[in-house]
Amino acid sequence: MTPQDRHALLLAHTSLRRPDIVPEVELHLVDDIVALWKVTGEDDPPPFWAVAWLGGQALARYVLDHPEQVRGRRVLDLGSGSGLVAIAATLAGAAHVLAADIDPFCSTAIEVNARANGVDVEVTLEDLLEREPPAVDVVLAGDVWYEQSMAERATAWLVRSPASVLLGDPGRTYLPRDGWVELAAYDVPTTRDLEGVESKRVRVFSPAPR
Repeated sequence: MTPQDRHALLLAHTSLRRPDIVPEVELHLVDDIVALWKVTGEDDPPPFWAVAWLGGQALARYVLDHPEQVRGRRVLDLGSGSGLVAIAATLAGAAHVLAADIDPFCSTAIEVNARANGVDVEVTLEDLLEREPPAVDVVLAGDVWYEQSMAERATAWLVRSPASVLLGDPGRTYLPRDGWVELAAYDVPTTRDLEGVESKRVRVFSPAPR
């Protein structure tokens, strides 16, 4: 599928909305991710880019409420998906934001969503977990502990990063229970189709001092 095809599909199957706890940001989102997956192709990754995931919402909220965490700094949004956290970091005054995701659809979504919010975000499709952490000041990671192998890779990689790390997580199974300091918690509305409940407590963490 060409970039033009991805762009057209995204616009045809999503609508601009404001995530529940991050009304400062508009994203192209979908109601039924499973139905969209059938359109994009079930042999391809699920369209994570079309949902404002809970961990990303909490992390974006935290960054906007505490802009000193990113203001004037180089920021990496790991597993960016829709670009929500990257956009929030840009709005909070980051000097440069790199949004990383390996799904080409995410690149399209991030570019479209950044444009909708009047910001510039650099995008990479490189699997950054395959190399040493880049030279950034802050790494943001929202909701990336949903699958075991990804969680193990991300955790090991973040431990090696010299940057400040902030993560948002709604209690995913594979986030290590130890080694984190809770900075904030938010009750984020969701749907039973996605999470099995209508609201979840979502926490923002930083690594515990070593």
